[in-house]
Amino acid sequence: MIALTRMAQQANHPLPAGFQLDEYLIERQLSLGGFSIVYLARDSEGSRVAIKEYLPNTLALRKEGQTAPIISEEHLPAFRYGMKCFFEEGRALAGLSHPNVVRVLNFFRANETVYMVMEYEHGRTLQDMIQKNRATVTENFIRNVFTKMLNGLREVHTHRLLHLDLKPSNVYMRNNHIPVLIDFGAARQTLACDTPMLKPMYTPGFASPEHYHQRDLLGPWSDIYSVGASMYACISGATPQPANERMEKDRMVPAMVRWEGRYSDQLLETIDWCMCLNHRYRPQSAFALQKALTEPVVSPTPPPAEAVRESWLGQVVGRLKRARDA
Repeated sequence: MIALTRMAQQANHPLPAGFQLDEYLIERQLSLGGFSIVYLARDSEGSRVAIKEYLPNTLALRKEGQTAPIISEEHLPAFRYGMKCFFEEGRALAGLSHPNVVRVLNFFRANETVYMVMEYEHGRTLQDMIQKNRATVTENFIRNVFTKMLNGLREVHTHRLLHLDLKPSNVYMRNNHIPVLIDFGAARQTLACDTPMLKPMYTPGFASPEHYHQRDLLGPWSDIYSVGASMYACISGATPQPANERMEKDRMVPAMVRWEGRYSDQLLETIDWCMCLNHRYRPQSAFALQKALTEPVVSPTPPPAEAVRESWLGQVVGRLKRARDA
């Protein structure tokens, strides 16, 4: 979704446990971000759901014991515009039905803001999984998780939507190890919800270069960059260098260099392909990336010392050429 840039942050209080919100009963807060609050709730039939409340803390303030936020006259136009986009986003996402995309069940207005109701998924985020069990991050794990996740991303792109905030914490792993794209707080229709006052939310390290300076170039390839950065982060256990910093001075060690011999060349090349700074040199679709991730793999063998030296030099030369051409 979208948020006003660079204003003082303020703490918003969540709706209390036991609060009746339309036909839903709030059980507890699940997460609190700068743009929204997510609750665990039960519907009229007793089924658990997740409810996302539009409440950007740069524009609105809700004090303890209140239900409606306080919005100044100065911020009211931006708040209403963002609310309109959030509502339209809910309408678009409600039209998606895919096993690798969280299901939007309902969206409604209340308390002078809007709410998006989603299926409550049982499991944990990919971020949580890789942090607590590094041994799971094998080549097969990376390929299986991201190939299945890309099924969902293909569905999103088919509906002319972009996620724009893909990262391991926004990939939810069901208990049966099926990945689900969650938190479409950055998703928007490609040609909608655009104004000089507002900009897409994004996460440094996972956002593409065009997230920062060339918003007119945002496309499926922008989400592809984020997928590559997510694979890189899964292997490294840390966030990659942000793209805007890479544009100034690229200090990120290519996957082909950093993990040579530990993962197949084909996988490492695919990660580097996704993370090209020039959007034209990345996979142009989720399908193209998916095809690369499902190609037959030759297991890596430790190269001799001389081969390592030559390979390193070749990669450095190749990288310099790519930087020059870009």
